[in-house]
Amino acid sequence: MADPSDRNSGKDIRFPIVAGRFYPASASALRQAVRKFMADAVPVQVKNPLAIVVPHAGYVFSGQIAADGFRQAADQTCDVVVVLGTNHTSGSFRKISIYPGDGFSTPLGTTMIDKEVVKALLAADPDCVPDKSLHQQEHSIEVQLPFIQVLFPDARIVPAVIGVPDIGLCNRFGAALAGVLKSRRALIVASADLSHYPTADAAEDVDKKTLAAMEKMDPALLQKTTQAQMRRGIPNLHTCACGEAAVMAAMSAARAMGATAGRVIRYAHSGDVPAGERDRVVGYGAVVYYANPQSAQTDESGFPTEASGEKLSDDDKKALLTLVRETLTRHLSGQAAPRAQGLGPAAQQKRGIFVTLKKRGALRGCIGRMIPDKPLHILAGDVALQSALEDPRFRPVTLEELRDLEIEISVLTPMAPVPGADHIDVGRDGVLIRKGGRSAVFLPQVAPEQGWGRDEMLEHLCLKAGLPPGSWKEGAQLLTFQAVVFSETDFKSMS
Repeated sequence: MADPSDRNSGKDIRFPIVAGRFYPASASALRQAVRKFMADAVPVQVKNPLAIVVPHAGYVFSGQIAADGFRQAADQTCDVVVVLGTNHTSGSFRKISIYPGDGFSTPLGTTMIDKEVVKALLAADPDCVPDKSLHQQEHSIEVQLPFIQVLFPDARIVPAVIGVPDIGLCNRFGAALAGVLKSRRALIVASADLSHYPTADAAEDVDKKTLAAMEKMDPALLQKTTQAQMRRGIPNLHTCACGEAAVMAAMSAARAMGATAGRVIRYAHSGDVPAGERDRVVGYGAVVYYANPQSAQTDESGFPTEASGEKLSDDDKKALLTLVRETLTRHLSGQAAPRAQGLGPAAQQKRGIFVTLKKRGALRGCIGRMIPDKPLHILAGDVALQSALEDPRFRPVTLEELRDLEIEISVLTPMAPVPGADHIDVGRDGVLIRKGGRSAVFLPQVAPEQGWGRDEMLEHLCLKAGLPPGSWKEGAQLLTFQAVVFSETDFKSMS
């Protein structure tokens, strides 16, 4: 990464146009923002990522979704990142504009362009032209650069604006790009948002279908899907994919490079953040195309290996169970809360958690916290008291019956949206449903304990959320997570 003084260096640099609007203009604030987004990103879910789709809105709306996408490739080494931008500025341009200058800059500095790749692409594909005009006022490439600069500081870039979502154009470019990158350590970044300006409920419905098509890695299917959605006449729906051409080109290139599958990593829309409005939203998704169809391996604690951090040991689990029982005992006895003892670093991570209380095998209380806003050892006590005293289905637990209660703890992985019910693995996945302002969640162990199949489980989930039967089949957002589940019984049987 070159020095920002390049403005007076005589080099051909494209300087930022949305710094201070889409992202912080201060270098320190921008670096801190990117690092915070990355620290909060969902875990790595695939191996061998070749291309990602990430949004290009202001960071307050889509920065976290972009980080979730970049997280999938953040552990690999890249010497070139090809950024496929959206054509926001010229309706008549029908080719692929590759910036022929020396570099792009942001407040973090200047990232240089890989001129060898640019030269090879211009030679390999007649649709590619060395045109700066498409880049001067185009923000869709610029907003990706701070993530690239923080995660891949030694990489060079290839900025390309795809003019139109023409299947032939995108397939030709994808094949050329794959050939040029054959011997390089490369990542392709497609810069694209989803639906523009419908209501939140309509966006969730439309975007679910668009993301499902993106996951299939088939440009023709994506185009067919977006065209069908536009014909529905949904009020104020201006587009289903702002960057459809960039996604189609990334699909074609990734497939030619050996990608075998796509996966939706995360979804949200502008109405999900405090600054947004639910009657007029823009959708954002993160998708990854990768060469290995298998999910990332999990460690013995059950968390994805690449994102597990510290592992929950048996000693951690015992200490959390002891802490929960002691918290309940002391509270019901009118004593001060206990201090956590014997906990390793894993039990001090921020993770979602549920505490389930059972009395002779029957449920006696269960409440959890999906959003991990506190470390496990603090949340465990808070949630335990809620389960014992505030579960509206049961009367409060008494001190006298505490000795008859079995304590079970479920430590959660982060939630991730799935395109549809066929992506739910009963017994492995917990599921959260959202629709029409209502929501409900089941832990992974609920369906096996009740003997439910997937569809039956989803019907009961709708019932729990106060939704009509079958609501999960159309227009609902489904999110899955996994859990590490352990109880006092587990350790009694081991002793």
